[in-house]
Amino acid sequence: MWDFLVDRSAQVWTLAWTHAFLVVLAVLIATVIGIAAAVVVTRVPRLEPVANAVSSIGLTIPSFALIGLLLPLLGLGFWPALFAVGFYAIFPVLRNAVVGLQGVNPDLLESAKGMGMSEAKSLLQVRLPLAWPVILAGVRVSTQMSMGVAAIAAYVLGPGFGSWIFTGLQQTGGKNGTNYALSATLGVVIIALVCDLLLLLLGRATISKGIRA
Repeated sequence: MWDFLVDRSAQVWTLAWTHAFLVVLAVLIATVIGIAAAVVVTRVPRLEPVANAVSSIGLTIPSFALIGLLLPLLGLGFWPALFAVGFYAIFPVLRNAVVGLQGVNPDLLESAKGMGMSEAKSLLQVRLPLAWPVILAGVRVSTQMSMGVAAIAAYVLGPGFGSWIFTGLQQTGGKNGTNYALSATLGVVIIALVCDLLLLLLGRATISKGIRA
């Protein structure tokens, strides 16, 4: 397999970069949407059951079925892949963001209000920083889950290692069938581990020591 990878080293780097880019972009968009939705849910408590139901139902939709539904709307290529990955990436972030925001001590919010903080300022300087460790845990789960969904998105000619996985399955029993599938799988695992390490470092840089303790 080493010779296989050496002969295709340029393609490996391209697939790795495009796979990572698709996942990171989808998770970033999902994080913004998930946090914004969680803020609304915590402000309007009656929406919480709706948010939980949507999250549960959304995660049960088979990725192949969702991608198939996107074909008539978005066609082939990057955009349906981004939509599919981002769709699944939202739910872990949303759930954790709701839990994190709800877990902020009300006394701290009252203190912030007594200091003259507006709702927006209290959200940015008190609620979100205190909820961030829980939110970041959701982002990590979302990122790991999105790695696999991004591979399946190759069904609509999306970028990343998924194309090699499908090639390997199509060439099962052939000379390089196993090499394609195994190399792509290892590539996805390595990217997932690197992204998780970067998120851990992000947590150390953005979470205060008092909260971590």
